[in-house]
Amino acid sequence: MKKYFFTALLFNFLILTGTAQNGYFPTSGEWQKKEAAEYGVNLTKVIEFAENNEYSESRDLRQAILKGFMNEPYHELLGPVKRRGGPAGLIIKDGYIIGEWGDTERVDMTFSVTKSFLSTTALIALQQDLIDDVNDLAKKYVWDDTFEGPHNSRITWKHLLQQTSDWSGELWGSHDWADRPAKDESIDQWRGRKLNDPGTFYKYNDVRVNVLAYSLLHVFRKPLPQVLKEKIMDPIGASSTWRWYGYENSWVTIDGLKMQSVSGGGHSGGGMFINTKDMARFGLLFLNNGEWSGKQLISEDLISEAMEPSTVNPRYGYMWWLNATNWEKVPEHVFYAAGFGGNFIIIDRKENLVVVTRWLEPSKIEDFMNLLYENL
Repeated sequence: MKKYFFTALLFNFLILTGTAQNGYFPTSGEWQKKEAAEYGVNLTKVIEFAENNEYSESRDLRQAILKGFMNEPYHELLGPVKRRGGPAGLIIKDGYIIGEWGDTERVDMTFSVTKSFLSTTALIALQQDLIDDVNDLAKKYVWDDTFEGPHNSRITWKHLLQQTSDWSGELWGSHDWADRPAKDESIDQWRGRKLNDPGTFYKYNDVRVNVLAYSLLHVFRKPLPQVLKEKIMDPIGASSTWRWYGYENSWVTIDGLKMQSVSGGGHSGGGMFINTKDMARFGLLFLNNGEWSGKQLISEDLISEAMEPSTVNPRYGYMWWLNATNWEKVPEHVFYAAGFGGNFIIIDRKENLVVVTRWLEPSKIEDFMNLLYENL
């Protein structure tokens, strides 16, 4: 396996130093608990806050999605949608559950938290040398018309992972310009916009994220959920209940086999459907720098690379959010996955802490985290 070495930025130093190997990894189907008081922590107010600040939109997620993305022209639900449950969450310290609320075994949509699972499959492709270098042009690997033309042909894997590609085109019936367009512009302005050089402009854009998923499908030559299951979810003891969906029209044929290209989020339906405990296991893997119970599932060097701040957006790595200058009372070394409706996986290596929230009012996440750190 190739080794990846990078300049030691201060941010990464904060993330990667002092990583505590907790010695406890939950086996499949079980997870030991400890009283928060054993750590001198009082979580009563923290849990009450989460329970009392449920995401305010409908539990019928079809309604919530269509309302949340009503500014997008031609927006429609192309993948499955599931009615959600109530607030749920876990607080993990040293690998043990010290706080829990709601139904943590209920499978729900997790929206853009899916992006962090997607970027993990890209790390696997790099680890297996299916992609030689993250700075390689994507067109070297995907030779249909996805990356043709003077603009798209200059896009690298790194641009796709950092959402700085400004890829232009249509995928699964969705146009790149129709995803989260500027509210103060017209449809003609959206269509005729000037393209930015790859790597110079950040835009959170699900169509381009789906281009990454489609490209990785071509690299692995098998469905990404299968890759994730074999390389990550089974080794960390995840349940058999999680699913990763694409759209009804995102089927392709590779090597004579029909496969679905999955989506990196759920705002058109699809994406990752998963329970809270499986999300926490995934977070615990990243808390421990890619190691699970003595086995290195993802190399430390690749995880370090994934947490490098983008030049264009210093709060974003490879589809992980970096807390620098974000939540006021939360340390800068914290990083997290975030999704529509208040779905979060939050990781603090210095405190040896993983926090998962489901259906917390998104505007309350900073207050929730500030309250948690006040009580640690």
